[in-house]
Amino acid sequence: MTNDNAILLAASQTYDAHRRVASSAASEDRQAEYRALMRKWWFGAAVGVPTMILSYPWIFPVLRDLFPRGSQQLWALWALMGVASLAVIAYSGNQFFTGAWEALKHRSANMHTLIAIGTGTAWVYSTVALLFPWLFPAAEMTDVYYDVTVVVTALVVLGMALEAKARGRTSEAIEKLIGLQPKTARVVRHGQELEIPIDEVVGGDTVVVRPGAKVPVDGVIVEGSSALDESMITGESMPVTKGPGDEVIGATLNTTGAFRFRATRVGEETALATIIRMVGDAQASKVPIQRIVDRVSGYFTPAVVILAIAGFVIWYDFGPTPAFAYATIVAVTTLIIACPCALGMATPLALTTGVGLGATHGILIRSGDALQAAKKLDTIVLDKTGTITLGRPAVTDLIPAEGFDEAGLLAFAAGAERDSEHPLAAAVVEGAAERGLAPPAPDAFEAEPGHGVRATVGGRRVLVGKRVFLEAAGIEAEPLAETAARLADEGKTPVFVGIDGRAAGLLAIADPVKPDSREAIGALRKLGLSVVMITGDNRRTALAIARQVGIDRVLAEVLPQDKAHEVRKLQLEGRTVGMVGDGINDAPALAQADVGFAIGTGTDVAIEASDVTLISGSLRGVVAAVRISRATMRNVYQNLFGAFIYNGLGLPVALGVLYPFIGLLLSPILAAAAMSFSSVTVVGNANRLKRFRLQEAPA
Repeated sequence: MTNDNAILLAASQTYDAHRRVASSAASEDRQAEYRALMRKWWFGAAVGVPTMILSYPWIFPVLRDLFPRGSQQLWALWALMGVASLAVIAYSGNQFFTGAWEALKHRSANMHTLIAIGTGTAWVYSTVALLFPWLFPAAEMTDVYYDVTVVVTALVVLGMALEAKARGRTSEAIEKLIGLQPKTARVVRHGQELEIPIDEVVGGDTVVVRPGAKVPVDGVIVEGSSALDESMITGESMPVTKGPGDEVIGATLNTTGAFRFRATRVGEETALATIIRMVGDAQASKVPIQRIVDRVSGYFTPAVVILAIAGFVIWYDFGPTPAFAYATIVAVTTLIIACPCALGMATPLALTTGVGLGATHGILIRSGDALQAAKKLDTIVLDKTGTITLGRPAVTDLIPAEGFDEAGLLAFAAGAERDSEHPLAAAVVEGAAERGLAPPAPDAFEAEPGHGVRATVGGRRVLVGKRVFLEAAGIEAEPLAETAARLADEGKTPVFVGIDGRAAGLLAIADPVKPDSREAIGALRKLGLSVVMITGDNRRTALAIARQVGIDRVLAEVLPQDKAHEVRKLQLEGRTVGMVGDGINDAPALAQADVGFAIGTGTDVAIEASDVTLISGSLRGVVAAVRISRATMRNVYQNLFGAFIYNGLGLPVALGVLYPFIGLLLSPILAAAAMSFSSVTVVGNANRLKRFRLQEAPA
């Protein structure tokens, strides 16, 4: 093994090992967090149930006689409960107090601050009432509330455990992507097939893929052909036929045939590794609305503390007896019910789920900003070549003259063009090969730049080129002129063919429209988006393509450097613009647009300049990306609305606003249950996104 290969192998092994360890560690950390919280919940529940019962022994006839009010037995019982509840605080609730202390050191407050103050206040009040009852003016004020401390702590911890479990589900997208790659690969080394760990595959290796096996890394087929199921990467459901010279993507599934390919990208360079990295980065980012929520939360917690203090003072001064007990309950309930954990989770959980949903359908969203911006789009600008069309010329029509047939016309034209370097010549030769024709090599060949070629094929004199080229050789091409004009109106390039001094017919060459472009553009319009086509081609060709796919507005003959300027002009019209392109010349326009969509089959420069990458290369990916963005942001707004409404309605009730009217005063225990329920509701709503079906897109 050469030094270079050894370095590549070491780098590949290091990356893959790191990726698997990181993924495994993240998964294990989530599971460990869930298990730890559930242990804390069970401990709190085990202490909480008897504590709730024994806090009010006079309610139960059996206990009423055993622990009468004011007795030493009741004092000893409550002292035991105080110790047990302190154990719950120390074990089950320690994260609230450490979190509150860390926030205090940074002169801020958070959800831990509210829970710590609330449960801590209930415990301190109860302990003071138990040890120093003479400090209170009334006997009723010496009741203890250890049950509040224990049960509130247990309920909040249970909510956190359920959130941790649900958050793990929202990150399943990355784990599924990592799990796609096979563990081993069959490579040819020193003339022998060897099965080696995927870590040991290096660039340049010849890799063997058998029917039913997964492609281990990215590469180019050198021998054989097959249909590959790329749905796990691109989201496309139909298998794609591949042969020599075609690229294959690691982690895709080989369905029928066998082939060999040369490994080109391994380790962190593979498409799958790039996808995993981009998804992780996007899930770690924030949407603009989340930054607003963060600022609101920063002010919300101190405001709640002030409200709790104000509530305590009002109830102490004007509330019924025992005023001090009532005031304490109001303050504790206010602190607990206003905990903003649901508010803090509302956006990140939906964002994580939405980005993961996109990744499983071949749509890579680079950041939260792009996800939110895509929802606001009202105009989509589509580059023509390689975006609406396939990006390569092909023979679309064969019109033989009288006395000739299509196969003969194409065979002689391909034979004459075999030695030509013109792009249209390559399309003719490829068209013949696709139709199973094997034209003979020309015996003589001469190209006239800008006009056509003349050659001797199979003993016959063949001319292929423009009409004037044939007429200059004395061939009458007038009978084909009307058909040529019609083809030109359709955006196709007519190519005249002459054989042995006669006009043999016409070939039409064009960059064909992708099979699903018209359907996707129709879906974009039904989503309320204006669709604009931009191209450097002449207006006649551009309008012909636009008619085929149903686009009304066309920007034609636009120089590459002016595409970004055209996007800017649309933005100055007040439009929010998404740009879809695949080439280097599209990169400035992609960067200028509010959201840039790069066709994944395009250039690396275009992909780097974009906000969203469509791996499959289909415009249906744009439809899916917009729908995912709208669904995700709708989910975010639902979560935020629910969280704000919960706090907006809960705070007045906790402060006792309803008490003078209907005698309702919320218990801290019910407040804790409601707070935990609100968090779980937000998590559940975010996970609904996983059931979102892109097939619902209008077609």
